[in-house]
Amino acid sequence: MTAKHFNARKVMATMTLAVAAAVSSFGFMQTADAGTLTMNIAFKGASQRAVWQSVLDDFKKAHPDIDVKASFIDEEAYKVQLPGWLSTVPPDVLNWHNGERMAYYARRGLFEDLSGDWKKNNWDSMYASTKESSTYNGKQYAAPTVYYSWGLFYRKDLFQKAGITSEPKTWDQLMDACKKLKAAGITPFAVGGRDAWTLAGWFDYLDLRINGNAFHQKLMAGDVPYTDPRVKKVYTTWKQLLDDHDFIDNSLSYDLDAAQPFLFQGKAAMMLMGTFITGGFPPNVKPNMSYFQFPIIDPNVPTAEDGPVESLHIPAKAKNKADAHTFLAFVETPEQGAKLATGLGSLSANSKSPEPEDPISRIGFQILSNTKGGIAQFYDRDMTKEMADEGMKGMQQFVADPTKLDAILAQLEQTRKRIYKK
Repeated sequence: MTAKHFNARKVMATMTLAVAAAVSSFGFMQTADAGTLTMNIAFKGASQRAVWQSVLDDFKKAHPDIDVKASFIDEEAYKVQLPGWLSTVPPDVLNWHNGERMAYYARRGLFEDLSGDWKKNNWDSMYASTKESSTYNGKQYAAPTVYYSWGLFYRKDLFQKAGITSEPKTWDQLMDACKKLKAAGITPFAVGGRDAWTLAGWFDYLDLRINGNAFHQKLMAGDVPYTDPRVKKVYTTWKQLLDDHDFIDNSLSYDLDAAQPFLFQGKAAMMLMGTFITGGFPPNVKPNMSYFQFPIIDPNVPTAEDGPVESLHIPAKAKNKADAHTFLAFVETPEQGAKLATGLGSLSANSKSPEPEDPISRIGFQILSNTKGGIAQFYDRDMTKEMADEGMKGMQQFVADPTKLDAILAQLEQTRKRIYKK
Protein backbone atom coordinates (compact mmCIF):
# COMPACT_ATOMS: atom_id res chain seq x y z
CA MET A 1 0.00 0.00 0.00
CA THR A 2 1.47 3.27 -1.06
CA ALA A 3 1.76 6.20 1.31
CA LYS A 4 -0.76 7.99 -0.88
CA HIS A 5 -3.37 5.18 -0.50
CA PHE A 6 -2.62 4.86 3.20
CA ASN A 7 -3.20 8.58 3.76
CA ALA A 8 -6.42 8.48 1.70
CA ARG A 9 -7.70 5.54 3.75
CA LYS A 10 -6.68 7.29 6.96
CA VAL A 11 -8.58 10.40 5.90
CA MET A 12 -11.65 8.27 5.06
CA ALA A 13 -11.47 6.53 8.44
CA THR A 14 -11.12 9.84 10.23
CA MET A 15 -14.11 11.23 8.33
CA THR A 16 -16.17 8.13 9.16
CA LEU A 17 -15.34 8.48 12.83
CA ALA A 18 -16.20 12.20 12.70
CA VAL A 19 -19.54 11.48 11.03
CA ALA A 20 -20.27 8.75 13.59
CA ALA A 21 -19.39 11.13 16.42
CA ALA A 22 -21.57 13.83 14.91
CA VAL A 23 -24.51 11.43 14.56
CA SER A 24 -23.96 10.23 18.11
CA SER A 25 -23.76 13.75 19.44
CA PHE A 26 -26.77 14.82 17.34
CA GLY A 27 -28.70 11.93 18.85
CA PHE A 28 -27.59 13.06 22.30
CA MET A 29 -28.63 16.62 21.55
CA GLN A 30 -32.03 15.47 20.37
CA THR A 31 -32.49 13.54 23.61
CA ALA A 32 -31.40 16.55 25.66
CA ASP A 33 -33.76 18.86 23.76
CA ALA A 34 -36.66 16.52 24.46
CA GLY A 35 -36.18 17.28 28.17
CA THR A 36 -35.68 21.03 27.75
CA LEU A 37 -38.58 23.37 28.43
CA THR A 38 -38.19 26.89 27.03
CA MET A 39 -40.27 29.82 28.18
CA ASN A 40 -40.48 33.57 27.76
CA ILE A 41 -41.66 35.59 30.76
CA ALA A 42 -42.69 39.26 30.65
CA PHE A 43 -41.91 41.14 33.87
CA LYS A 44 -41.86 44.61 35.42
CA GLY A 45 -39.15 45.15 38.03
CA ALA A 46 -36.78 42.93 39.99
CA SER A 47 -39.42 41.63 42.44
CA GLN A 48 -41.58 40.23 39.61
CA ARG A 49 -38.62 38.49 38.03
CA ALA A 50 -37.63 37.06 41.41
CA VAL A 51 -41.02 35.49 42.10
CA TRP A 52 -41.13 33.85 38.67
CA GLN A 53 -37.62 32.49 39.27
CA SER A 54 -38.78 31.10 42.62
CA VAL A 55 -41.68 29.29 40.90
CA LEU A 56 -39.27 27.87 38.31
CA ASP A 57 -36.96 26.67 41.10
CA ASP A 58 -39.91 24.91 42.77
CA PHE A 59 -40.78 23.25 39.45
CA LYS A 60 -37.19 22.06 38.95
CA LYS A 61 -37.24 20.43 42.40
CA ALA A 62 -40.49 18.63 41.57
CA HIS A 63 -39.31 17.67 38.04
CA PRO A 64 -35.51 17.31 38.09
CA ASP A 65 -35.60 15.51 34.72
CA ILE A 66 -36.85 18.66 32.93
CA ASP A 67 -34.27 21.31 32.08
CA VAL A 68 -35.94 24.76 32.18
CA LYS A 69 -34.54 27.60 30.09
CA ALA A 70 -36.41 30.84 30.81
CA SER A 71 -35.87 34.19 29.13
CA PHE A 72 -37.04 37.24 31.09
CA ILE A 73 -38.08 40.20 28.91
CA ASP A 74 -39.22 43.67 29.97
CA GLU A 75 -42.98 43.94 29.53
CA GLU A 76 -42.98 46.74 26.94
CA ALA A 77 -40.40 45.00 24.73
CA TYR A 78 -42.28 41.72 25.19
CA LYS A 79 -45.50 43.17 23.71
CA VAL A 80 -43.61 44.17 20.56
CA GLN A 81 -41.75 40.86 20.16
CA LEU A 82 -44.57 38.42 20.94
CA PRO A 83 -46.18 38.26 17.45
CA GLY A 84 -42.80 37.44 15.90
CA TRP A 85 -42.11 34.58 18.31
CA LEU A 86 -45.51 33.00 17.82
CA SER A 87 -45.25 32.91 14.04
CA THR A 88 -41.60 31.79 13.78
CA VAL A 89 -39.81 29.89 16.57
CA PRO A 90 -41.87 30.19 19.77
CA PRO A 91 -40.92 29.05 23.27
CA ASP A 92 -42.86 26.16 24.85
CA VAL A 93 -44.59 28.42 27.42
CA LEU A 94 -45.19 32.16 27.59
CA ASN A 95 -47.23 34.56 29.72
CA TRP A 96 -49.84 36.97 28.34
CA HIS A 97 -53.38 38.27 29.05
CA ASN A 98 -56.90 36.86 28.84
CA GLY A 99 -59.81 38.32 26.88
CA GLU A 100 -59.39 39.85 23.42
CA ARG A 101 -55.59 39.87 23.79
CA MET A 102 -55.70 36.05 24.07
CA ALA A 103 -58.46 35.65 21.46
CA TYR A 104 -56.44 37.61 18.92
CA TYR A 105 -53.84 34.82 18.79
CA ALA A 106 -56.26 31.92 19.36
CA ARG A 107 -58.26 33.13 16.32
CA ARG A 108 -55.11 32.91 14.21
CA GLY A 109 -54.26 29.39 15.37
CA LEU A 110 -51.16 30.49 17.28
CA PHE A 111 -52.18 29.27 20.78
CA GLU A 112 -52.67 25.64 21.81
CA ASP A 113 -56.14 24.49 22.88
CA LEU A 114 -55.98 23.87 26.67
CA SER A 115 -59.56 22.59 27.10
CA GLY A 116 -58.25 19.13 28.02
CA ASP A 117 -56.04 20.64 30.77
CA TRP A 118 -59.08 22.45 32.21
CA LYS A 119 -61.02 19.19 32.53
CA LYS A 120 -58.11 17.03 33.67
CA ASN A 121 -56.74 19.42 36.33
CA ASN A 122 -60.05 20.58 37.87
CA TRP A 123 -59.52 24.14 36.63
CA ASP A 124 -63.27 24.37 35.92
CA SER A 125 -63.77 24.54 39.69
CA MET A 126 -60.66 26.45 40.82
CA TYR A 127 -60.82 29.03 38.00
CA ALA A 128 -64.59 29.22 37.45
CA SER A 129 -64.67 33.04 37.61
CA THR A 130 -61.98 33.41 34.91
CA LYS A 131 -63.10 30.59 32.57
CA GLU A 132 -65.14 32.90 30.34
CA SER A 133 -62.21 35.24 29.70
CA SER A 134 -59.97 32.19 29.04
CA THR A 135 -62.33 30.95 26.32
CA TYR A 136 -62.47 31.62 22.60
CA ASN A 137 -65.04 29.94 20.38
CA GLY A 138 -66.00 27.45 23.09
CA LYS A 139 -62.43 26.33 23.87
CA GLN A 140 -59.96 27.41 26.54
CA TYR A 141 -56.60 28.74 25.37
CA ALA A 142 -55.33 30.25 28.65
CA ALA A 143 -54.22 29.09 32.07
CA PRO A 144 -54.99 32.01 34.45
CA THR A 145 -52.40 32.95 37.06
CA VAL A 146 -53.26 36.25 38.75
CA TYR A 147 -55.69 39.11 38.40
CA TYR A 148 -56.51 42.27 40.23
CA SER A 149 -59.76 43.76 41.40
CA TRP A 150 -61.30 47.11 40.45
CA GLY A 151 -63.50 49.01 42.87
CA LEU A 152 -63.88 52.22 44.85
CA PHE A 153 -61.05 53.21 47.19
CA TYR A 154 -62.17 55.61 49.91
CA ARG A 155 -60.98 57.55 52.92
CA LYS A 156 -62.70 56.20 56.04
CA ASP A 157 -61.95 59.39 57.99
CA LEU A 158 -63.56 61.60 55.31
CA PHE A 159 -66.68 59.42 55.20
CA GLN A 160 -66.93 59.76 58.96
CA LYS A 161 -66.44 63.53 58.79
CA ALA A 162 -69.29 63.78 56.24
CA GLY A 163 -71.61 61.61 58.35
CA ILE A 164 -71.57 58.60 56.00
CA THR A 165 -72.04 55.61 58.27
CA SER A 166 -71.68 52.70 55.80
CA GLU A 167 -70.23 51.87 52.41
CA PRO A 168 -72.73 52.58 49.60
CA LYS A 169 -74.22 49.37 48.21
CA THR A 170 -76.59 50.95 45.66
CA TRP A 171 -76.39 53.83 43.20
CA ASP A 172 -78.85 55.90 45.27
CA GLN A 173 -76.70 55.39 48.37
CA LEU A 174 -73.62 56.46 46.40
CA MET A 175 -75.39 59.62 45.18
CA ASP A 176 -76.45 60.37 48.77
CA ALA A 177 -72.84 59.93 49.95
CA CYS A 178 -71.69 62.36 47.23
CA LYS A 179 -74.15 65.00 48.49
CA LYS A 180 -72.93 64.61 52.08
CA LEU A 181 -69.28 64.86 51.04
CA LYS A 182 -69.86 68.04 49.02
CA ALA A 183 -71.78 69.56 51.94
CA ALA A 184 -68.67 68.89 54.06
CA GLY A 185 -66.47 70.62 51.46
CA ILE A 186 -64.98 67.39 50.10
CA THR A 187 -64.97 66.44 46.40
CA PRO A 188 -66.41 62.92 46.01
CA PHE A 189 -64.09 61.51 43.31
CA ALA A 190 -60.45 61.96 42.33
CA VAL A 191 -60.12 61.19 38.60
CA GLY A 192 -56.97 61.27 36.47
CA GLY A 193 -58.64 61.64 33.08
CA ARG A 194 -55.46 62.65 31.27
CA ASP A 195 -54.77 58.90 31.35
CA ALA A 196 -57.77 57.96 29.18
CA TRP A 197 -57.84 54.40 30.54
CA THR A 198 -58.86 55.69 33.98
CA LEU A 199 -62.08 56.95 32.35
CA ALA A 200 -62.55 53.56 30.70
CA GLY A 201 -62.89 52.10 34.21
CA TRP A 202 -65.94 54.32 34.73
CA PHE A 203 -67.44 53.30 31.40
CA ASP A 204 -66.86 49.60 32.14
CA TYR A 205 -68.54 49.68 35.55
CA LEU A 206 -71.51 51.75 34.49
CA ASP A 207 -72.09 49.45 31.49
CA LEU A 208 -71.61 46.27 33.55
CA ARG A 209 -74.05 47.51 36.23
CA ILE A 210 -76.67 48.87 33.79
CA ASN A 211 -76.51 46.38 30.91
CA GLY A 212 -74.56 43.37 32.24
CA ASN A 213 -71.48 41.53 31.02
CA ALA A 214 -73.12 39.71 28.09
CA PHE A 215 -74.11 43.04 26.52
CA HIS A 216 -70.75 44.56 27.46
CA GLN A 217 -68.87 41.80 25.62
CA LYS A 218 -71.04 42.21 22.52
CA LEU A 219 -70.21 45.92 22.55
CA MET A 220 -66.51 45.12 22.99
CA ALA A 221 -66.71 42.71 20.02
CA GLY A 222 -68.16 45.43 17.79
CA ASP A 223 -71.60 43.78 17.59
CA VAL A 224 -73.59 46.70 19.07
CA PRO A 225 -73.97 50.18 17.52
CA TYR A 226 -72.69 53.04 19.68
CA THR A 227 -75.96 54.82 18.90
CA ASP A 228 -77.87 52.04 20.72
CA PRO A 229 -80.02 53.52 23.55
CA ARG A 230 -78.37 51.13 26.05
CA VAL A 231 -74.96 52.65 25.28
CA LYS A 232 -76.39 56.14 25.58
CA LYS A 233 -77.87 55.25 28.98
CA VAL A 234 -74.36 54.50 30.26
CA TYR A 235 -73.24 57.99 29.30
CA THR A 236 -76.35 59.77 30.60
CA THR A 237 -75.84 58.05 33.98
CA TRP A 238 -72.21 59.17 33.92
CA LYS A 239 -73.36 62.68 32.95
CA GLN A 240 -75.24 62.85 36.27
CA LEU A 241 -71.88 62.75 38.10
CA LEU A 242 -70.37 65.41 35.84
CA ASP A 243 -73.39 67.71 36.11
CA ASP A 244 -73.33 67.37 39.91
CA HIS A 245 -69.58 68.21 40.03
CA ASP A 246 -68.75 64.91 41.71
CA PHE A 247 -65.34 64.72 39.96
CA ILE A 248 -62.40 66.97 40.81
CA ASP A 249 -62.26 70.13 38.67
CA ASN A 250 -60.24 69.86 35.44
CA SER A 251 -59.91 66.09 35.82
CA LEU A 252 -58.53 65.82 32.27
CA SER A 253 -55.47 67.82 33.39
CA TYR A 254 -54.29 65.08 35.75
CA ASP A 255 -52.84 61.65 35.09
CA LEU A 256 -53.17 58.92 37.70
CA ASP A 257 -50.02 59.92 39.59
CA ALA A 258 -51.15 63.55 39.78
CA ALA A 259 -54.73 62.65 40.79
CA GLN A 260 -53.85 60.37 43.72
CA PRO A 261 -52.62 63.23 45.97
CA PHE A 262 -56.20 64.60 46.03
CA LEU A 263 -57.04 61.41 47.91
CA PHE A 264 -53.90 61.42 50.05
CA GLN A 265 -54.36 65.08 51.07
CA GLY A 266 -58.03 64.63 51.97
CA LYS A 267 -59.34 66.86 49.17
CA ALA A 268 -61.24 63.99 47.53
CA ALA A 269 -62.85 60.99 49.23
CA MET A 270 -62.96 58.23 46.58
CA MET A 271 -61.22 56.88 43.49
CA LEU A 272 -62.31 54.14 41.09
CA MET A 273 -59.14 52.15 40.43
CA GLY A 274 -57.47 48.73 40.44
CA THR A 275 -55.91 47.23 43.56
CA PHE A 276 -52.46 47.51 41.98
CA ILE A 277 -52.18 51.11 43.31
CA THR A 278 -52.13 50.07 46.99
CA GLY A 279 -48.33 49.73 47.02
CA GLY A 280 -48.02 53.48 46.51
CA PHE A 281 -50.15 54.57 49.47
CA PRO A 282 -48.13 56.74 51.92
CA PRO A 283 -47.73 55.11 55.36
CA ASN A 284 -49.60 57.96 57.09
CA VAL A 285 -52.60 57.55 54.73
CA LYS A 286 -52.81 53.76 54.44
CA PRO A 287 -54.64 53.17 57.78
CA ASN A 288 -57.42 55.51 56.60
CA MET A 289 -57.89 53.77 53.23
CA SER A 290 -60.45 51.10 52.47
CA TYR A 291 -62.20 49.67 49.43
CA PHE A 292 -65.68 48.63 48.36
CA GLN A 293 -67.44 47.03 45.41
CA PHE A 294 -68.88 49.35 42.75
CA PRO A 295 -72.53 49.80 43.81
CA ILE A 296 -75.48 48.03 42.20
CA ILE A 297 -77.50 50.13 39.76
CA ASP A 298 -80.05 47.54 38.52
CA PRO A 299 -80.61 44.63 40.93
CA ASN A 300 -81.89 42.48 38.04
CA VAL A 301 -78.50 42.61 36.28
CA PRO A 302 -76.04 39.87 37.43
CA THR A 303 -73.08 41.54 39.13
CA ALA A 304 -69.93 41.47 36.98
CA GLU A 305 -66.51 42.93 37.71
CA ASP A 306 -63.40 44.14 35.96
CA GLY A 307 -60.63 41.73 36.85
CA PRO A 308 -57.83 41.80 34.24
CA VAL A 309 -56.29 38.31 34.15
CA GLU A 310 -52.66 37.41 33.53
CA SER A 311 -52.25 33.97 32.02
CA LEU A 312 -49.91 31.28 30.70
CA HIS A 313 -50.14 29.85 27.20
CA ILE A 314 -48.59 27.11 25.06
CA PRO A 315 -47.84 28.35 21.53
CA ALA A 316 -49.33 26.14 18.79
CA LYS A 317 -45.84 25.71 17.24
CA ALA A 318 -44.12 24.84 20.56
CA LYS A 319 -41.68 21.90 20.30
CA ASN A 320 -41.96 20.44 23.82
CA LYS A 321 -45.70 20.49 24.50
CA ALA A 322 -45.63 17.48 26.86
CA ASP A 323 -43.43 19.26 29.43
CA ALA A 324 -45.30 22.51 28.81
CA HIS A 325 -48.57 20.87 29.92
CA THR A 326 -46.74 19.48 32.97
CA PHE A 327 -45.52 22.98 33.87
CA LEU A 328 -49.00 24.48 33.57
CA ALA A 329 -50.46 21.78 35.83
CA PHE A 330 -47.75 22.56 38.40
CA VAL A 331 -48.28 26.34 38.39
CA GLU A 332 -52.08 26.27 38.37
CA THR A 333 -52.32 25.16 42.01
CA PRO A 334 -53.60 27.16 45.01
CA GLU A 335 -50.12 27.35 46.56
CA GLN A 336 -48.27 28.56 43.45
CA GLY A 337 -51.13 30.95 42.65
CA ALA A 338 -50.77 32.57 46.07
CA LYS A 339 -46.98 32.82 45.70
CA LEU A 340 -47.23 34.49 42.29
CA ALA A 341 -49.95 36.87 43.49
CA THR A 342 -47.86 38.11 46.41
CA GLY A 343 -44.76 38.61 44.27
CA LEU A 344 -46.62 40.26 41.38
CA GLY A 345 -48.67 42.58 43.60
CA SER A 346 -51.92 40.98 42.45
CA LEU A 347 -54.52 38.43 43.53
CA SER A 348 -54.45 34.71 42.83
CA ALA A 349 -56.97 33.77 40.13
CA ASN A 350 -57.29 30.41 41.89
CA SER A 351 -60.35 30.58 44.16
CA LYS A 352 -58.83 27.88 46.42
CA SER A 353 -55.71 29.94 47.17
CA PRO A 354 -55.42 31.27 50.74
CA GLU A 355 -56.82 34.78 51.09
CA PRO A 356 -54.18 37.55 51.00
CA GLU A 357 -53.08 39.17 54.26
CA ASP A 358 -53.40 42.78 53.02
CA PRO A 359 -56.94 43.99 54.00
CA ILE A 360 -57.70 45.73 50.69
CA SER A 361 -56.35 42.82 48.64
CA ARG A 362 -58.54 40.49 50.73
CA ILE A 363 -61.66 42.52 49.90
CA GLY A 364 -60.73 42.45 46.20
CA PHE A 365 -60.09 38.69 46.35
CA GLN A 366 -63.51 38.08 47.93
CA ILE A 367 -65.29 40.31 45.37
CA LEU A 368 -63.74 38.49 42.40
CA SER A 369 -63.99 34.98 43.85
CA ASN A 370 -67.73 35.41 44.50
CA THR A 371 -68.64 37.10 41.22
CA LYS A 372 -71.59 35.42 39.50
CA GLY A 373 -72.08 37.77 36.52
CA GLY A 374 -68.67 37.25 34.89
CA ILE A 375 -65.31 39.00 34.91
CA ALA A 376 -64.45 41.50 32.20
CA GLN A 377 -60.82 42.12 31.22
CA PHE A 378 -61.04 45.93 31.08
CA TYR A 379 -62.00 48.13 28.16
CA ASP A 380 -58.70 48.12 26.25
CA ARG A 381 -58.11 44.40 26.83
CA ASP A 382 -61.61 43.32 25.76
CA MET A 383 -61.58 44.95 22.32
CA THR A 384 -59.27 45.63 19.40
CA LYS A 385 -56.67 48.30 20.11
CA GLU A 386 -57.80 50.72 17.39
CA MET A 387 -61.42 50.79 18.61
CA ALA A 388 -60.31 51.02 22.24
CA ASP A 389 -58.11 54.03 21.48
CA GLU A 390 -60.94 55.80 19.65
CA GLY A 391 -63.43 54.91 22.38
CA MET A 392 -61.23 56.31 25.15
CA LYS A 393 -60.59 59.46 23.14
CA GLY A 394 -64.38 59.83 22.92
CA MET A 395 -64.63 59.48 26.71
CA GLN A 396 -62.20 62.36 27.17
CA GLN A 397 -64.24 64.47 24.75
CA PHE A 398 -67.40 63.57 26.70
CA VAL A 399 -65.90 64.55 30.06
CA ALA A 400 -64.66 67.81 28.52
CA ASP A 401 -68.15 68.65 27.19
CA PRO A 402 -71.03 66.27 28.04
CA THR A 403 -73.43 68.26 25.80
CA LYS A 404 -71.64 66.81 22.76
CA LEU A 405 -72.63 63.23 23.65
CA ASP A 406 -74.77 62.55 20.56
CA ALA A 407 -72.06 63.77 18.19
CA ILE A 408 -69.42 61.70 20.02
CA LEU A 409 -71.53 58.52 19.84
CA ALA A 410 -72.28 59.12 16.15
CA GLN A 411 -68.54 59.45 15.47
CA LEU A 412 -67.79 56.25 17.44
CA GLU A 413 -70.46 54.43 15.44
CA GLN A 414 -68.79 55.45 12.17
CA THR A 415 -65.49 54.19 13.60
CA ARG A 416 -67.09 50.87 14.66
CA LYS A 417 -68.45 50.28 11.16
CA ARG A 418 -65.08 51.03 9.60
CA ILE A 419 -63.08 48.79 11.96
CA TYR A 420 -65.44 45.84 12.32
CA LYS A 421 -67.13 46.03 8.89
CA LYS A 422 -70.43 45.32 10.65
